[in-house]
Amino acid sequence: MTGRIRRGSLDVVLEPGETALEGLLRGGAEVPSSCRAGACQACMLRAVSGDPGSVAQQGLSPALREQGWFLPCMSRPTGELVIEEGPPPAIGAAIVDVAEIGRAIVRVRLEPDEELSYRPGQYVQLIQGEHVRAYSLASSPADGRTLELHVRVHSLGRMSRWLAAAAPGARVGLRGPAGSCFYTEGRADQPLLLVGTGAGLAPLRAIVRDARRRGHTGPIALVHGACDPTGFYLVDELKSMADETGNFRYVRCAMSGEPSDGVEIGDLTAVTLRLFPCLKGWRIFLCGSPDRVNALKKQCFLRGAGLKDISADAFLTARMPPPPLRRGPAPPGG
Repeated sequence: MTGRIRRGSLDVVLEPGETALEGLLRGGAEVPSSCRAGACQACMLRAVSGDPGSVAQQGLSPALREQGWFLPCMSRPTGELVIEEGPPPAIGAAIVDVAEIGRAIVRVRLEPDEELSYRPGQYVQLIQGEHVRAYSLASSPADGRTLELHVRVHSLGRMSRWLAAAAPGARVGLRGPAGSCFYTEGRADQPLLLVGTGAGLAPLRAIVRDARRRGHTGPIALVHGACDPTGFYLVDELKSMADETGNFRYVRCAMSGEPSDGVEIGDLTAVTLRLFPCLKGWRIFLCGSPDRVNALKKQCFLRGAGLKDISADAFLTARMPPPPLRRGPAPPGG
């Protein structure tokens, strides 16, 4: 049966293989979106009748699923789906400060209008005008109300470039939190391995600090990957954490460059598995690009880690609009 989308005055019959988001955009609806892969949740909408499909609700909390919220980028309904008009609820927040903390990495601190209940390592959606992007939280509620994000500034990134130049007091919208990549109590002696690249360090740093704050006694290892040694940041902070106690190990891994104390050279997956060849009984946290996260997840499983003990958060960049077509000179007589 052909899927059909109704939203206000909009009535769209979906084409074969088309997602609800693609149909809405084709029909002229304004729906914020970013990754279009079900990870960032920027396009989340609420169905008031019809079935969006279980895949379109994966990763959402039970409360959101019960209320009909779903991700239209992952929805291919086979019947009629009626969608509520308007975006999901959001709260306001003010930018406290923005500071460069690494190569093309800025720390953005936000003060939300309402206290946000979250777990270190989860992510929020930032809203600025028509742009919605997901960023992991590097902070903890134990640190106070202020939220901390680590943002990689992309040369074509509309949101990241805006954030890098934002002045204190600039306003943004905030949705969330979301995500299941966070520390849970219950096995204080379980070894923890955290692996991430680039700004994927943000949630991993938050998880390590949260685990230690909650009295984790087992060994904790953090492996941070970068293209070369200039891509590492927060090095002094993480080194000092390793010096404080013998149960925390901090490893930097660069794809190129000269090896030095604390810096491994080589492929992140290969280096991680060489340093940690047996992962049976370990709890694993992975953050970074989808290809890297998927490769690490597979290898960690093959090295003995249980799937239920692997938490992964893949970072996807927003799809860029296609460049305008270049028109050559009109042919003679045209």
